Amino acid sequence: MELSTVWFVLIALLWFGYLFLEGFDFGVGMLLGVLGRTETERRVMVNTIGPVWDGNEVWMIVAVGATFAAFPSWYASLLSGAFLPILVILLALIGRGVAFEYRGKVDSARWRRNWDRVIFLGSWLPPLGWGLVLTATVVGLPINARGDLVGGPIALLRWETLLGALAVAGFSLVHGAVFTALKTEGAIRARARRLALGVGPIALLPLAGLLGFSVLGGAVVLVLAGLALWRLWLEREGQAFLLLGALAAAAVATLFGSLYPDVLPSTLDTAFSLTVANASASPYTLTVMTWVAAFGTPAVLAYQAWTYWVFRQRIGTRHIPAVHAP
Repeated sequence: MELSTVWFVLIALLWFGYLFLEGFDFGVGMLLGVLGRTETERRVMVNTIGPVWDGNEVWMIVAVGATFAAFPSWYASLLSGAFLPILVILLALIGRGVAFEYRGKVDSARWRRNWDRVIFLGSWLPPLGWGLVLTATVVGLPINARGDLVGGPIALLRWETLLGALAVAGFSLVHGAVFTALKTEGAIRARARRLALGVGPIALLPLAGLLGFSVLGGAVVLVLAGLALWRLWLEREGQAFLLLGALAAAAVATLFGSLYPDVLPSTLDTAFSLTVANASASPYTLTVMTWVAAFGTPAVLAYQAWTYWVFRQRIGTRHIPAVHAP
């Protein structure tokens, strides 16, 4: 297999890792004010993702960086064409990170309420934006022979890309509810289970609709979604969480599999499409990247696995100490 194809597959795996890991912590942020009815319960929810949310973002940074290095033409056309939603995503991620750090710095209900609103927005906008951008990559954009977007940022708004935005946001919402049920105890756990079981069938529908072009891909996603909700109903939250991960893997495999050998199709003329062959970096660059990834990736995976293992226990309101603002 050529190195350009290897890196296309690796970039798909990186996006899977990002959607799987960051998806649940986006979902926890979306549900912060719904499942956390008191300040102590909201602190429980924030603590479920406190040790891991920033590490989860590494997958997005590496995916974008790998695209830049391995497929510079793909990176240039997609990110310049989608600069507006990506700018919104970055601002939302920055605000969300600041909110996590600062919401406990002042012992004031109003202060925490305002930062909670930032977490809420910062948890909804990135999955909506990435769903829009990643779906645009698969269905194509009106790019000309130079790889420039024709029609401006509005050209990204099509029914498929809007469906993709709803699909990623809906998946994150359900994934976050299941993760909250997995990591908490007592009333929060019960609420999270009820919410996931109640909204899950509706929230996951856009993802099944997005994969409607592939009978096999859509069927696999529907079966995995049904199995995940069944296991959750039986209070097997860990199995439900892993089944949602398998669902995300099936969705990414279906979307990127349908894209290959293109990396960014042109809806103006197929001759303008960027492909794995014509958009890749030089063989020397890909070789160096492959060696770096071969040594660096195991270290990153080991560190993240260790973090999840150390913070594997459930937490509840009894574990939350009194507020101690500096």
